[in-house]
Amino acid sequence: MPTTTKRTAALFAGLLLAALAGCSSGDKGGNEALGTKAVAPPVQKKAAVQGLPGMPPVLDPKDAYAADRPNALQPAVKNFLDRVYVPNTNSNTVSVIDPKTYKVIETIRVGHQPQHVVPSWDMKTLWVNNDLGDSLTAIDPATGKVGRTVQVSDPYNLYFTPNGKYAVVMASMDRELAFRDPVTMNRVKTVPVHCAGVNHADFSMDGRYFIVSCEFSGELLKVDTEKMEVVAHQKLPFDGAMPQDVKMSPDGKTFYIADMMAHGMWVLDGDRFSTPTLLPTGKGCHGLYISRDSKEMYISNRGEGSISIFDFTQNKLTKKWHLPDGGSPDMGGVSADGKVLWLSGRYDAEVYAIDTATGKELARIPVGSGPHGLAVYPQPGRYSLGHTGIFR
Repeated sequence: MPTTTKRTAALFAGLLLAALAGCSSGDKGGNEALGTKAVAPPVQKKAAVQGLPGMPPVLDPKDAYAADRPNALQPAVKNFLDRVYVPNTNSNTVSVIDPKTYKVIETIRVGHQPQHVVPSWDMKTLWVNNDLGDSLTAIDPATGKVGRTVQVSDPYNLYFTPNGKYAVVMASMDRELAFRDPVTMNRVKTVPVHCAGVNHADFSMDGRYFIVSCEFSGELLKVDTEKMEVVAHQKLPFDGAMPQDVKMSPDGKTFYIADMMAHGMWVLDGDRFSTPTLLPTGKGCHGLYISRDSKEMYISNRGEGSISIFDFTQNKLTKKWHLPDGGSPDMGGVSADGKVLWLSGRYDAEVYAIDTATGKELARIPVGSGPHGLAVYPQPGRYSLGHTGIFR
């Protein structure tokens, strides 16, 4: 065979081998020389969450707080007054702070022992929980004006089911969960509980159950939302446990429960409701708040005047901020832009404004006696689950 013919045959054989290699199962890129196209990888669709009937669809099954991004205010609330509402349990008042000036601009007299200021499910009303006054006082966040007062027994705290069908009153001393109409507050169903001091809660990603802390007996409850029934309960594995705030992780896999006597937060698998483990944070661990990017959680340690930072991605505590002059950081919330963490100083008649980027104290504002569950308003989110503002 002539040399040129041999070279041509060798070249053709090389191209053929290359084409065959390009078509092998290990190559998904195709071969442009032969006119083949790359095989597109399958689209990884996020599994839809089958939520509680009637609740808004979950935006992101990997992030329950996807609707809570900085300044992502819904049209219904974006023109509301930018305020911080502070219930003073011993003064029977609500101090209203202008967050731009860090000044108290109004003091509202309410019922006996207001504990928390709670945004309604539709986010259009703020409810002041007058615990010993057996009443709820409405505040219109558009005007800041006080509205009606509704008689409700023992409203220590207030939540709303994710579909907006019911308000759930945490009746601590009555030892019950009272499911009520979210507008009229008329009682629909009473669920007696055997634990003492039901106080805080949070709902699962699909809204089908919620976890409740029982402050005085050191227990946790799991409640079926649709059936309105307690389906499980457990005693925390710590002598003298006193669980407080409850918060779900962004991916919905874990619940965290602050414990002011165990000085840390319990880490719980909500679906399995197995025995939780304790992560120490600081003396008097009390309040739990998610950052606007869903990456971190701010943890108030009331007994030592500090805030611990938990990183969800790293699954560990990464920082601790200490208030420069001490204090008793308790309950609160994050500003709409995510730049300021607001916390009440429960035993010091003051409120703290803290820079979320640096941990620096921006302001320390005198208020009434016994400030507790303050609400920063308005905030991003599509609907409120209650407390001082759990939005999804």
